[in-house]
Amino acid sequence: MQSEDAKYLKKRVKTGSIDVHPTEKALLVNYELEATILGELGDPMLGDKKECQKIIRLTSLSAETNVAQLAREVMARCQLIPPSRQPELEQAIFYLQHRRPPRGGETRQQSAAPGPSRPDSAASSPEPAELAQLTDVDSYVELLYEELSEKERGAQLLLQLARNPDNLDELVNNEAMIGALSRTLREEWKKSTALATSIVYIFFCMSTFSQFHGIIVKQKMGSLCMDIVDHELKRYAQWREDLARRKRAASEAEFQQARVTLVRLVKKQNQLLRVCLYLLLNLAEDVKTEEKMRRRGVVPLLCRCLDRDSADLLLLVVTFLKKLSVYVENKDDMLDLSVCERLSPLVPHDNADLLNVTIRLLLNLSFDAKHRAQMVNVGLLPKLVNLIPSPRQRSAAIAVLYHLSMDDKVKSMFAYTDCIPICMKLVLEWPEPKVGLELMALCINLTANKRNAELVCEGDGLPLLVARAFQHQDPLVMKMVRNISQHEGQTKVLFLEFLGEFAESLHSCSEEEFVVETVGVLGNLSIPDLDFDRLFRQFRLVDWMKSKLTSGSCEDDLLLEVVVLMGTACADEACSLLLAEAGLLPPLVDLLNAKQEDDEMVLQIIYVFHQLTAHPSTRQLIIRDTHAPAYLVDLLHDKNAQIRRVCDATLDLIAEADPAWATRIRLEKFRWHNSQWLDMVETQPAEEVTAYDTDGEPFLHERDVLYQSDTSSEVLLDDDSSTHVRFDVLE
Repeated sequence: MQSEDAKYLKKRVKTGSIDVHPTEKALLVNYELEATILGELGDPMLGDKKECQKIIRLTSLSAETNVAQLAREVMARCQLIPPSRQPELEQAIFYLQHRRPPRGGETRQQSAAPGPSRPDSAASSPEPAELAQLTDVDSYVELLYEELSEKERGAQLLLQLARNPDNLDELVNNEAMIGALSRTLREEWKKSTALATSIVYIFFCMSTFSQFHGIIVKQKMGSLCMDIVDHELKRYAQWREDLARRKRAASEAEFQQARVTLVRLVKKQNQLLRVCLYLLLNLAEDVKTEEKMRRRGVVPLLCRCLDRDSADLLLLVVTFLKKLSVYVENKDDMLDLSVCERLSPLVPHDNADLLNVTIRLLLNLSFDAKHRAQMVNVGLLPKLVNLIPSPRQRSAAIAVLYHLSMDDKVKSMFAYTDCIPICMKLVLEWPEPKVGLELMALCINLTANKRNAELVCEGDGLPLLVARAFQHQDPLVMKMVRNISQHEGQTKVLFLEFLGEFAESLHSCSEEEFVVETVGVLGNLSIPDLDFDRLFRQFRLVDWMKSKLTSGSCEDDLLLEVVVLMGTACADEACSLLLAEAGLLPPLVDLLNAKQEDDEMVLQIIYVFHQLTAHPSTRQLIIRDTHAPAYLVDLLHDKNAQIRRVCDATLDLIAEADPAWATRIRLEKFRWHNSQWLDMVETQPAEEVTAYDTDGEPFLHERDVLYQSDTSSEVLLDDDSSTHVRFDVLE
């Protein structure tokens, strides 16, 4: 236009987004140019808008560059960026400054959080020479109807536009473009990997926004992507077979050439697999869509991808599997496909993100007993132990190991790893007062095994552990100590030097959970040479226990441990007499009456009675001063077999000491052993019993009756004195 006509043309520039170049150290400034032709009177006559993009290359950018100063220089040279956009400009420059350079011609953006990195189209094809414009979309769509090379060019140009989120709304609403892309992909994906990668990538860009999922599902992109993945995996298997045959038949030079070709093909194939799987992962946000994928066999497809070498592809595959593993059906499919065996080579791995997501997948699977057994069988146990020192992998690795340690057979396997010394070091050097829950849960499980407990006690392990427990009053550390104290042998003897600390802490510690574990330790110390009488007197434990039994406000957990401690201490006759004379028996009987529904509490209380009746000095106190024998007789009929067994043994001791109770106990035992016969006799009419006496086989034969030398006979009569049933009762 001539200079005199310039006054009739009005230009306006509107700055858009500021992006970074995908491969170079350059900024992409998007802007909108609006040109309006004005009439002689200044009124607009014709106008047009055009989307433009300016590339600003920062060749001097390095790690030492001052970002703020460089941003000011860019703004001074480029009038498109207003001063108000300086913070955004600095952020883009900062990203370029710290972005890792592409490796091996492959560019990808690493996400800040663990997870699959976003696929990059620049990795699948060279950077296009021309820059796409949103106003030329129709011409790019027309290229999809040309030859294969033109189709690839058209798809690349459309992909440039799709990678800018600001363009997606307009692209999605272009039905002609969506239809052409879908048709081209269905017809041509087997002919060109580059074309298929570009088109799938366009749909992937759309899939990052949930509101566009309906359009993608309508085009059946999910189903097509699964077909593409399945086909490419079959091609990969065929390539490997061909390479193996060539290695046997061809010369070394030909083999190396074929191997280089295969590496190049696999590299392109990995990009296609990544965009396909990433699209499927995004669509799987919808549970119904995910269920359709499961029925189509997405789990086997993903498991077949686990033997690939690309860390980025593996990261995406494992992330997808982790998402699917929360459903039982998928978890069972993974078990059938031996996914733990396929994951084993990934532990450990140089890629920290891949390693972390792999461990978290194993954590999801470790809730299932069969998966845990598979993990142990493929040798994951020592590999996971070796990851504990890594701060990033520690939490997930310990969680998996905790689940593995729930199996008693697996507990013993930990003794053949470095798990015990590693965990002990972490516990003793933990920076906070309370040790981490996951770590302590693992340690508590492990010390339930005798060999592991012995390893903990090696050197100064036990003294340091006890010191840590008392220093911070950590109940979980004390629970670990308590587990150690339950094992017979030399480990129990090691606790003798800490008796004073344990006993004194019952008075001084205010945290009940810690007290529960401390009492539990003392209750485990069934050592023949331990003088409980002296211990209880020296540390005033009798009054303390009595206060807990009679307070009525004590928690059941602590009450149970106090009763267990009494049962252990009563093995010492002097201590049992001390407890009986101190008046602890009536509160114990009252507690038995109050806790009749708690089998564990009942069992421990009657065990205390058993211990007391085993000593001549306290046996008469039980019989004469308490109602314990009557309760024991009633408990002979308890449905818990262990309770019945202890009651039976205790009543035998009482019967030996008291003739009056002996008769009643024999009668009750007789009634219990013959309860079915007695019930029948009491419920049947006399005529039926008489009929049984006259006809047919008798119910009781001579061989069914047990005799002893001092056997006496008793006769039981029912209401009808004409019916006489004779039984032999054992004295």
